[in-house]
Amino acid sequence: MIGQFLENLTTTFGPMGPWMALGVVGAIAAAAVLPLMISRQPDPLDKLKAAAAAPARGAGGAGAQGTRGPVVKLRAESGPKKLERFAHFLEPQNQEELSAARLKLLQAGYRSRDSVRTFHLAQMVLGVGLMLLGMLYALVTAGDQMEMQTLALAVVMPGAIGYYLPTYWVERRRQTRQEEITNGFPDSLDLMLVCVEAGQSLDQSIIRVAEEIRTSYPALSDEYEIVAWEIKAGKDKVNVLRDMAERCGVTDISSFTTVLIQSATFGTSIADALRVYAAEMRDKRVMRAEEKANVLPTKLTLGTMMFTVPPLLIILIGPSVHNIVEVLGNGGL
Repeated sequence: MIGQFLENLTTTFGPMGPWMALGVVGAIAAAAVLPLMISRQPDPLDKLKAAAAAPARGAGGAGAQGTRGPVVKLRAESGPKKLERFAHFLEPQNQEELSAARLKLLQAGYRSRDSVRTFHLAQMVLGVGLMLLGMLYALVTAGDQMEMQTLALAVVMPGAIGYYLPTYWVERRRQTRQEEITNGFPDSLDLMLVCVEAGQSLDQSIIRVAEEIRTSYPALSDEYEIVAWEIKAGKDKVNVLRDMAERCGVTDISSFTTVLIQSATFGTSIADALRVYAAEMRDKRVMRAEEKANVLPTKLTLGTMMFTVPPLLIILIGPSVHNIVEVLGNGGL
């Protein structure tokens, strides 16, 4: 029966008939499974754990609620959570993987609460969409003449490119942002030193520096503004500085936060620490420029050999080779 069915498919649709039927069955199966994944009920074990933890929370907050009244939310919900229902398959369930993905997106400048879910949604949509486009292109353009290996490459390669395209985009944005922060950091330290020596506190100088470098280095200005607002909100300054170093992912920022933390811990002058560290950052920027200048001749060597030497050899040796070929073609000397 199966052989007859395959033979009928081959007769009707050609040699690609069985594969087309397999693709249709796979699409139907995916369409049938996707609603089940979306509307999946919570695990009963999680319900038992939540029920067991509820009395402990009620006992801890009963006294406060009895004397102060019901708990009031201080912040309203920020609109409908469109991706909340898809969180169980749009973000890693392992806490370490989720933290690593969130940190990478933070370093790339994506601070949204749903950034991880949006990233994985983009991977899924681009991967599946480009794979379907590749399949459609292969079936329309080649038809029966395409080999199986070529068909697999035409379908799999666009899907793989679409899946890894968001990763490449985030990594490139992260590197560009870190480079911008690294280049603007020495100038921001000089401005901060001027503000501190003029009598402003560290918090006020950070706000002023964030305003002054907004046009030239917007990424670094955003980080300084986040630090200023977190300090105003009452967060511990040490934790604020460490969070800034983690968000930036730049070695110079990490060293700078360490210097400020040590200066605040031991009671030394912040102006002296900024002066020394600003001079060191300027020297490092000069050394990075010198390093790029020293590497440039090595990079140009390959281009010189590929685009200069062959034309030169053709110009110098070409006429002689042409004359030798003509002489040999005419029967010798």
